[in-house]
Amino acid sequence: MSRSNQLIVPQASQALEQLKLEAAQELGVQIPADGYYGNVTSRDAGSLGGYITKKLVQIAEQQLSGGNR
Repeated sequence: MSRSNQLIVPQASQALEQLKLEAAQELGVQIPADGYYGNVTSRDAGSLGGYITKKLVQIAEQQLSGGNR
């Protein structure tokens, strides 16, 4: 499977995957073992995306403020 999105920092791939797994666990969404998300409901996929975006914004805000909350 090819992806159209390219990471600016390829080393971030592992961190993003970990964030995805944490989000799924927190929200109770089952991550497909084969990596195919075509059978994940739109609601669950949207929840994951929203959660990940929220966490990334929190991380950026912490870095900009110079603190680790």
